[in-house]
Amino acid sequence: MNKKGLAILMRTKMRPLSPASHSKLNQMQASQPEGDKDSFQDASVLPQREFSHVRESMHSAMSTNKTEIVDVSLDDFSEGYFFLSPENRYKILLSLAKEYDLNRTQVCELMKQHLDLQLPSDKAEDSGHEEEGSLSAFYRIERNLRRALKPMYEVLFERLNTHPGGLKFLSDIRADILCLLEDVNVASLRALDSHLKEKLITWLSPANLELHNITWDDPASLLEKVVAYEAVHPISNLIDLKRRLGIGRRCFGYFHPAIPGEPLIFIEVALMKDVAATIQEVLWDYPPISEHEASCAIFYSISSTQPGLSGVNLGKFLIKRVVDVVKKDMPNICVFATLSPIPGYKQWLSSKLVSSEMSGSAFKENLLRPEEEKALMDASGGSDLGSSGIEVMWNLLTSKNHEWTNSPNLVSVLRTPMMRLCARYLMKEKKRGKALDSVANFHLQNGAMIGRLNWMADRSKKGLAQSGGIMVNYIYRLDNIEDSAQAYLNEGHIESSSDLRSYIEDDNGVRAD
Repeated sequence: MNKKGLAILMRTKMRPLSPASHSKLNQMQASQPEGDKDSFQDASVLPQREFSHVRESMHSAMSTNKTEIVDVSLDDFSEGYFFLSPENRYKILLSLAKEYDLNRTQVCELMKQHLDLQLPSDKAEDSGHEEEGSLSAFYRIERNLRRALKPMYEVLFERLNTHPGGLKFLSDIRADILCLLEDVNVASLRALDSHLKEKLITWLSPANLELHNITWDDPASLLEKVVAYEAVHPISNLIDLKRRLGIGRRCFGYFHPAIPGEPLIFIEVALMKDVAATIQEVLWDYPPISEHEASCAIFYSISSTQPGLSGVNLGKFLIKRVVDVVKKDMPNICVFATLSPIPGYKQWLSSKLVSSEMSGSAFKENLLRPEEEKALMDASGGSDLGSSGIEVMWNLLTSKNHEWTNSPNLVSVLRTPMMRLCARYLMKEKKRGKALDSVANFHLQNGAMIGRLNWMADRSKKGLAQSGGIMVNYIYRLDNIEDSAQAYLNEGHIESSSDLRSYIEDDNGVRAD
């Protein structure tokens, strides 16, 4: 093993970072980067920073205009924040949200002044001095109103953004805010999050980001982060990592100059002859085909490294940039598609099965067609799996170790209802007019079409737990991306292939509304 491989192995132990816990308050430090976590652990042997000192530093960073004092205050605040207990971080963030919000008394007074002015005529600029003076009063009050509508914490955000390490710190702060908002419902905290998110969207526009093709020749510290942050298909060992960065594969990341050496988001691409139907053929295709024989670029994993950038859609811009780069470098690639998980399907289906089984006959939803019901009952062989097809299906899908996957007969009889209901889930089940499934919503708003459902495409524990092993191809048709995106965003219209639509057409046994 070479030195680079050894370094990656030792530093990551080939395990991805554990996702942040959902019991938020006492787990807020999970959003920190590796180095900061180490520092946090050292806090047990160092005097803990006083809450009042961190708060004073935060106040000073906003209230003074002397550059040298601002720089010191920003350093003290960003360093001291990570030494605070989770409870004191909550207090700091709540203080920031409430005490440094905009001055609503001043806003109301300025609005009253604005309403009291007599509206100038449409030709005021060409009229006399009196009308010109009235127009100037409007401009003055509106200018003051814009300033008053700017909360004081915006000054802190803007100063941190231009401070060394400040952009990463802002992302970490927002990760903590998002954690807190899952446990508490505080309007001022939601407003703080919304304001910071808008700032991050502006600062992380594509014009400020750099696209980099990540290869085995990159520093071990960067490859370590790829291993650590891979969120879709964990990298199991060094051979796996080298394969994903080798022939027939690409890995692209978006980087920001203020956060060097760490991708904000990265995407893994497989160059193949045909659109992949299983994740196994993507991850274990060895030796890969010659790249000049490839006609398809398959996006099989996209991972964000910063929890605090949730809702900042960097993936949309990354996919479009990668398509442009691959098209330019490899004209033989003519199909761009994904092989994607369906993370919400199993949970949705389980709730439907339970609801159907418990409902009275008058309200019962016929999830299964008669032939599917019969096939499930025959396959159960009169065992204790249940007295109805719904009950059999529930017991099979909730089995602890997915034992049903070891039976070709059960795999066969489950395929038809599982695929049909999955098509319904992706095409018909919506939340606020958009696709209920988070991955589907992401690709559809980027302009993709739902292509093909793939049975038993991911036999891993995660894949079976999320979707019963089903994966889906989203197709990016380059001549139709913008139209599809607009139709989805404006009307909730979902583009899909004829194969997918065939699953739910004339489906009298299932209510798809």
